[in-house]
Amino acid sequence: MAVVRRALRGLALLLVATLVVLPLRAPALELRSIERAAADYRNPNVHLEEMFRAALLDTGNLAQIAPDGTAYIKTGDIPAEWLRDASAQARSYLFFAKDDPDVRTLLRGIIARMAKYVQIDPYANAFTLDYHVWEQKFELDSLAYPITLAWSYWKTTGDTSIFTGSFAKMLDVSLATMQREQDHPRDSSYTEKELPDGGKGRPVGYTGMIWTGFRPSDDACYYNFLIPSEMLAVVALGDMAEIEQDVYHNVVKASAARALRDDVQHGIQTYGLVLVPKYGYIYAYEVDGLGHAILTDDANIPSLLSAPYIGYTTTSDRYYQNTRRFLLSQDNPSFYQGTYARGIGSYHTPDHWVWPLALIMQGLTTTNPAEKQDVLNQLLASDPGDHLLHESFNPNDPKQFTRESFGWPNALFAEFVMTQFQGVSEIPMGNTSDLKFRSE
Repeated sequence: MAVVRRALRGLALLLVATLVVLPLRAPALELRSIERAAADYRNPNVHLEEMFRAALLDTGNLAQIAPDGTAYIKTGDIPAEWLRDASAQARSYLFFAKDDPDVRTLLRGIIARMAKYVQIDPYANAFTLDYHVWEQKFELDSLAYPITLAWSYWKTTGDTSIFTGSFAKMLDVSLATMQREQDHPRDSSYTEKELPDGGKGRPVGYTGMIWTGFRPSDDACYYNFLIPSEMLAVVALGDMAEIEQDVYHNVVKASAARALRDDVQHGIQTYGLVLVPKYGYIYAYEVDGLGHAILTDDANIPSLLSAPYIGYTTTSDRYYQNTRRFLLSQDNPSFYQGTYARGIGSYHTPDHWVWPLALIMQGLTTTNPAEKQDVLNQLLASDPGDHLLHESFNPNDPKQFTRESFGWPNALFAEFVMTQFQGVSEIPMGNTSDLKFRSE
């Protein structure tokens, strides 16, 4: 009888545990349109077929519906979600959102979770599934990316249900943080151990731009006005103003967002352009407002190379073209060349290793079909055998690479193939047609 009682007690405990756990179990993702697009993709190049299919499915493989109904996307082989990476990983699914309610559900969940993240800590760049801060490296682009994702979702689907009270609070927190960091030395209490001067960063002058501690690579800035991130902030602040005015009908907040956007844009055009004899005026990577600048780029996005892609400028803009010629030359200290690839790398990974993110961005921002095809060939050559794109690779031996799983370049590769080779219309990040640019 004792054995029977123990067995029954164990069964009862199992039933209670099941009753407790089941309500917290998140539903499985059903992204039929994504799976169908991957399965139906055909190309005479079988290698391209395999890589496109793997790339398109990768975001879904890394995403899950969380117990609170939001959606979480880990960056890959690190068990955390980066605001920037997740926004970029979700972007390729915008192409399917208008016609697939399940994809819309996933994207709404992603946006809702990011709204919570920013309210928890606007200075953090990455979080865990249970909303703990993974890193508190203040990266301006981490505040900008969720806003541009929400704007693009709205413009693609017409769905305004994402603009909840929680999202409105996220906009408030984002704007207040950006305004505070316009004058970091005076107004901010943020510090981080990797930054010099007791974690406050090197001296800066007031420029109207927004101070940022870290680059999109998660490396500390040397000079803390990071021009690519300022460019994305300009786009995001314009998106914010439009959302505040047209959705929330708050003219005051819309005006505040536009005013900050105009300050940042003026700062970029005043302090961010540097005259280089061989190239003319080009955009610097980082400046300090005190006359110092770094001339280079990093593969992580926003980058200078990505300026048209993020919606800041056009591919035909003279300053962008000058900058692009510099970036894709041996004069750029982060441009590397090998047997299988040539492109921009990052100070975050081994010296002379190329990043697929930068190669894809080169392909997305050129108007030359031959250059697009050349980029595609290099990306295919970078495959170490798993048909996935990785963080970086040795351009002389692609079997040497960093990050076993890195979702961002795979999502961007799917977008590259769809928009540049399949004729799918690009999805904008914002409208900056009214911006004032410096004239020569």
